[in-house]
Parts: sequence; structure tokens; C-alpha cells
Amino acid sequence: MDNVVLPYKDKDASKKEQVAEMFNSISPKYDFLNHFLSAGIDVLWRKKAIRLLRPYHPKMILDVATGTADFAIEAMALKPEKIVGIDISEGMLHFGNQKLIKRRLEKTISLQLNDSEKLPFDSNTFDAVIVAFGVRNFENLAAGLANILAVLKPGCPLVILEFSKPKAFPVKQLYNFYSKFALPLIGKLISRDQSAYTYLPESVSAFPEGKNFISILEKAGYTKCRHIPLTFGISSIYLGEK
Repeated sequence: MDNVVLPYKDKDASKKEQVAEMFNSISPKYDFLNHFLSAGIDVLWRKKAIRLLRPYHPKMILDVATGTADFAIEAMALKPEKIVGIDISEGMLHFGNQKLIKRRLEKTISLQLNDSEKLPFDSNTFDAVIVAFGVRNFENLAAGLANILAVLKPGCPLVILEFSKPKAFPVKQLYNFYSKFALPLIGKLISRDQSAYTYLPESVSAFPEGKNFISILEKAGYTKCRHIPLTFGISSIYLGEK
């Protein structure tokens, strides 16, 4: 692929391997940094994304790139029968499982070490698929979206929450300064892995957001696709159906 953004530019490993290594590295501090760096707004973004699923009443939900299971836990508001979370990082899943045990949710939410490009589920299994801040980390975006479409039931939704780039003054300028200078510095001080928080703004910058991503969803076979900007365009919700 051209213009692939990698966490560790001096390594020969694939994007998938590097992303897994990066998240394993930062997993002990991930939740703290995630909420701290977004001033807690990420919690509100997840709540809004999950509310969009209410009309569908999903009973079986797949959370792709579940990380430490924040999105899966938020999806409990929908009262599903089962949520399966998958991720390529063992470190993130370890801390996610600790959360589930603490909240006594391990019977409803199960976490697995798996990959969006090799989903181990039958076609037409899930009533909804959710992804928070994960699609830009897919090694092959088209393959990941196609596999998600396959495991969705007909007429059922995919909801994606992903970072985007603010366009309006002065938010654009403040965001650019924050992501280019403050984010890597804070990330390095707290997580000891500066590459991870340099990769974040680089991967956001390279991601085909807005109308471009809607076109990719439609090309993959999704219908009724929508794009909802959040918080001055810092983040976006994408919604599509099988």
C-alpha cells in the first residue's frame, strides 16, 4: 500500500505487527492517557455513537479493535444478549478483561485475540458491529470492512467512531499544535513510548475522513451511509447498514 503510516519507522515489521506492538507497549497507561488527552470528551462520543444503535435493538454485537473494552462496556446500555470484542493486542485485552471482571460483565462481554481481516465468525452472525478509533489502524481497510460486512446480518448497522481533522479557525490551528507538539511529549512522559503518540496524529492525518470514507464504505457494500462530525470536527461517527 502507498503512504502507509507506521508507528515504528525503523522496523521492518508489517503495520499490523507494529500496531499490536505499540498497543502492547502503551496498554498499562492507555485508559488514563485516552481520557486525559481528550479531556474526557471521548466518553461522550462513545455514548452518542451507541445511542444511534437503539432503533436496531441489537442482541448480538461485535466490537472490532475493542482495546480495553470501553466501547463494548458502553454498548451494555443497549441491553444486548452478547458482545464479542476482538483486538490484535494481548496487552489491551488483558486490561479490558480486568475491567470486565471488576464490573461483573464477563458473562455478557467476551474478549478475543483476533483480527478484522480474519474474522472467525459465520456470515450473518451479528445484529451490529461497532469500532471506536480502530479503522485507521487496519492494515487493509477494504478487507477489514468487507469482513465486517460479511458477519453482519442484512439490514443491520456498522457504527464507527474515528478521529478526524478540524477545518474551522481557530480549532484547526489549536488541534494541529496540540497533536504535533503536545501529544507526543505528554505521551512520551507518561507511557514512555513517544512513537505511539507521534503515530496517532500521523494516522489521523492520513485517514480518508468524511465524504471520502463514506465513499469507501459504499464501495465495500454498505448502504444508508451517514457521517456525523463531533466536537468541532475533532472526531466523527460513521453509520452504514448491510
